[in-house]
Amino acid sequence: MSVKKIQTDVQMKRALARISHEILERNSGAKNLILVGMHSRGVPLAFRIRDLISSYEGQAVDVGSLDIGLYRDDISDKPQATMKPTDIPVDINGRIVVLVDDVLYTGRSIRAAMDAINDLGRPSQIQLAVLIDRGHRELPIRADFVGKNVPTSKEEDVAVKLTEVDGLDEVVISSPTT
Repeated sequence: MSVKKIQTDVQMKRALARISHEILERNSGAKNLILVGMHSRGVPLAFRIRDLISSYEGQAVDVGSLDIGLYRDDISDKPQATMKPTDIPVDINGRIVVLVDDVLYTGRSIRAAMDAINDLGRPSQIQLAVLIDRGHRELPIRADFVGKNVPTSKEEDVAVKLTEVDGLDEVVISSPTT
């Protein structure tokens, strides 16, 4: 297996800063926003984006976490994962929900996340922020805010590593050696 680093900690920080600015620009500031991180790596990314937005705007942004396990349509294909808590600290009705995830691939996780969000209320908008977009969509879903587009083959794997979960910040792509 060959492994290649495609984003360093400094590049990740730049990408998150850009995403934070783009969220503010698109939504004319932080008013009415709630960031919802998808377990597991989307949650710390949502908190990082919140901290950046707060430093730019001087305004706190609500952050929630979302477990999509019960909403997945491929649950029989994957080993049963441990459920993590969904914690949305405010009413999302009429709010702009920015879903935050680490990697966008087929779109199935995002579809599940939108179903879960809609069960919790009716936001005015749902937007999507991802650190890495690797292509290969199976559903018509696209991210509103992307840190880096990484063309991949289906045999490759993209892994986002975060200090909060893995002890370091980097993005690596691994591929089977032939």
